[in-house]
Amino acid sequence: MRPAAGRPRSGRTPLRLRRAPVPWERQAPTWREARPSLIAEALKRARSRPSGNWYVIGASRALPPGRALGVTVGSTEVVAWRDGEGKLRTGPGACPHLGAPLRDSPVRCGTLVCHWHGLALDGGPFAGWEPYPAFDDGVLLWVRLDRVGGESPSERPRVPSRPGARDAVEAVYSGVGRCEPEDVVANRLDPWHGAWFHPYSFVDLTVTGTPAGDPADDGFTVDVSFKLAGRLVVPVRARFTAPGPRTVVMHIVEGEGAGSVVETHATPLAPDEWGRPRTAVTEALVAASDRRGFAVARAAAPLLRPLMRAAAGRLWRDDLAYAERRWELRDRGTFPG
Repeated sequence: MRPAAGRPRSGRTPLRLRRAPVPWERQAPTWREARPSLIAEALKRARSRPSGNWYVIGASRALPPGRALGVTVGSTEVVAWRDGEGKLRTGPGACPHLGAPLRDSPVRCGTLVCHWHGLALDGGPFAGWEPYPAFDDGVLLWVRLDRVGGESPSERPRVPSRPGARDAVEAVYSGVGRCEPEDVVANRLDPWHGAWFHPYSFVDLTVTGTPAGDPADDGFTVDVSFKLAGRLVVPVRARFTAPGPRTVVMHIVEGEGAGSVVETHATPLAPDEWGRPRTAVTEALVAASDRRGFAVARAAAPLLRPLMRAAAGRLWRDDLAYAERRWELRDRGTFPG
């Protein structure tokens, strides 16, 4: 990273005081750089990458022992729970007996007991019920649905590189939009909109690297400052990549919190009552820092997680509107480019 004014240096406070902030309407326009063809090509490459038929269905912390989780991925109803050893179990969400919604059934000592007639499932094949492959990476829950994905299956999902759990504070935001997964991915592959669409969070944003500029580096590199209060900011360099068709990962590569990760996963859901597509956005924020004071943040993680989720929720309130608008235009056949 170039040592320009405002960039953090090791051992010093990460906060910077902006010099003569530029009013929102006077910042440099980014529409020329944010070429539709460049974003479309990045999206095309992401969609061509294998997923192994794995889908994110929620946060690990959102499924404690003794509870069941239900989600419909595409048109496939899925139920998830933890067995007696805490292992994630998943399978069809309809009871094989008479179709009861297993998401509403209780879990007793690691066994899912159908609340209609008492059929008990321990996670293994039983009475016509066949489990789906499942994976808990410690932050997110995954299920493999080969009929939905239609790809060659993989043994495990491709979990992005993250800081170690003992060295980080993690939080997971979940939201739903009326759009398709590609609209969510396209939003994340447009870093230029940050300072315009989210001025309450990002300032002084410059895209310093794109896939078109370096074919060997298939990502977007951004210099940006996270806005705290008034003129106080935290400048960083971040890199956006799309390792799969429904995932975009942002790594902080330089500056405060280097090594921290923000993962965005898009999971197709059942359509709404009007037949419009719905997509679940699951965003995992895994923050780390080599500063001594970060131990205090780790100790205060239970208090920080709601704040982290709230900050992500504010951003996604806007970004889901972006994704929904993109889908509406595509559905009408009027999307530019």
